[in-house]
Amino acid sequence: MSPAPPLIEASSVTQIFAASDGEPSWALKNASLAVAPGEFVCIIGPSGCGKSTLLHMIAGFLTPTEGSLRFRGRPIEAPGPERGVVFQEYALFAWMTVRQNVEFGLKMRGIGKAERRDKARRFLDVVGLAKMADRYPHELSGGMRQRVAVARALVNEPEVLLMDEPFAAVDAITRATLQDELLRLWQEFRISVVFITHNIDEAIFLGERIVVMSAHPGTIRSEVRIDLPYPRDRGSAEFARLYARIGAELYGKGKETR
Repeated sequence: MSPAPPLIEASSVTQIFAASDGEPSWALKNASLAVAPGEFVCIIGPSGCGKSTLLHMIAGFLTPTEGSLRFRGRPIEAPGPERGVVFQEYALFAWMTVRQNVEFGLKMRGIGKAERRDKARRFLDVVGLAKMADRYPHELSGGMRQRVAVARALVNEPEVLLMDEPFAAVDAITRATLQDELLRLWQEFRISVVFITHNIDEAIFLGERIVVMSAHPGTIRSEVRIDLPYPRDRGSAEFARLYARIGAELYGKGKETR
């Protein structure tokens, strides 16, 4: 049986911004990436290497200077509900309740009130926040707010979640809890996940495949397949071996492999 075609395909994408001195600034250069349906891919690299730029291209927020991006074989030209996005900052509307925040995307798509309410209730229950539906963001902890952001992305029933360092702003204990919950949701819904992180431990714990990027200009240095079964044991010898390998790739001590 031939493999399924990629859900997402980025081909030789380059992004150049104009710097304040008029010189071009290469945010990303000649990066190619394919993501399969249902795959969990982590992208890791130093600050400024173009990780978020690549994610924003896939989301449809940016158009590449060169190269092409496709979703199910069609050019990505704008954002769409099939690509849910979760940012590092919670990006919730402070004047809306939790339910209203989750319903917002559905409302923008013209979904009726009753259906919006039912879907919001369902996905708030999925992330364990059904009892918080009438609270406002300032009444929630950081971890709760990020779960609201995940529910808001999931309520549109996307085929892929694009996550830009979503757990970077929470404490270590909350971060570990959110990682476990994300894996549970991914396994339940079997959607694709593209997850940006600076954290090697997080990438190994979550991802089926890790894409390592190098900086200046940002490009894809290597890819590492993670064959450890779920749930993963951070204290295992194999986890430590992978940590050392990815660290070597990340800091330029490994051979470039694709």
